[in-house]
Amino acid sequence: MKKKMICLIIVSLMFFCSMHHVEAVSLAKEATGAILMDCDSGQILFSKNETKKLYPASTTKIMTMILLFEAIHQKMLKWNDVLTCSQYAASMGGSQVYLEENEKMTVQELLKCIAIASANDACVVVGEAIGGSHEEFVKMMNQKAKELKLVNTHFVNCTGLHDANHYTCALDLAKMAQYLMKIGQQKLLSITSLYDSYIREDTQKKFWLVNTNKLLKQYEGVDGLKTGYTKEAGYCIVTTCQRKQLRFIGVLMNESEPKVRNSEMIEMMNFGFSNYSQKVLYKKDDIIDQITIKNMFDQKVNVITKKDIHYLQYRGDQNKIKTKIKYNELALPINSNEAIGQLSLLREGIEIGRYPLYSQKSIKKMSFIQKIQRVYQDMI
Repeated sequence: MKKKMICLIIVSLMFFCSMHHVEAVSLAKEATGAILMDCDSGQILFSKNETKKLYPASTTKIMTMILLFEAIHQKMLKWNDVLTCSQYAASMGGSQVYLEENEKMTVQELLKCIAIASANDACVVVGEAIGGSHEEFVKMMNQKAKELKLVNTHFVNCTGLHDANHYTCALDLAKMAQYLMKIGQQKLLSITSLYDSYIREDTQKKFWLVNTNKLLKQYEGVDGLKTGYTKEAGYCIVTTCQRKQLRFIGVLMNESEPKVRNSEMIEMMNFGFSNYSQKVLYKKDDIIDQITIKNMFDQKVNVITKKDIHYLQYRGDQNKIKTKIKYNELALPINSNEAIGQLSLLREGIEIGRYPLYSQKSIKKMSFIQKIQRVYQDMI
């Protein structure tokens, strides 16, 4: 009887693993490249040709928005700054809001044009304001790609208009989206979640912006992020979706038509939300470790996390998560707002998440009196 029970358990486990595999590989059948990622940890739940070089079309604008939000954070621009459209920006083809040369528009309005209507002319206006010229802005885009450690990305423009040397991959788009979500936060989502809006409202040229992301009305929890299409790129989409504590980023590249793209994104999101649950290992401000640092009066340092540390677990999966801590080279003074190391989450030896660690408090160098006290204590 005991042997029969063991055999039944083994068969059940084999069936479960098989079902997981079959369900996952049946996703994104028509897409050339695809990925489903946990936004917080970066854990990849499904992927298909995720590093394959593909044309991004207007999903390129995710990087454009990254540099815009960074310019805001660095106080290079403010949301109410008024920018002037150049002749070059006004000449952009493709999706546009028909900016005229010398027309003025606030940064806030330009972001709406980019995020909602995928306006190429608005992208160039923003790029020229940040980089000084479109060419310099594109250099900044490629530099940021290196900083984000993207694996297969190169930009030629800030719009996504086709060029043979303008490419990325599903994994890189997911990483860009994850970073944009981090720096854009609610300000970003308050715009990307809009199905429609207006610009030039107080003029005779009032213009209706309609979002190209129809999933905003078709799938619960979708609040961004960017679609794209050119003949060469096919239909692309980068989707952000949140339900309760889970937020996923989905990427589909080179789909044949919008309906197929949207239905496959829904299938991918359904797979994530129905099969994964969040497991919290540490809560914000939990003491994770205690380390000793030389040349400080109180040598013990409490190591904490400043955000919940969690991972996604597939239903029924009993594999335990292991943790690994790696510290930076530590020297006084220590600022409690600067990371002193990182904690990695490992499943079967594979890293599935990485979180920064901090000292519970800032620590100054020892004063002369404290050094004397230390020597005295060591002698006792």
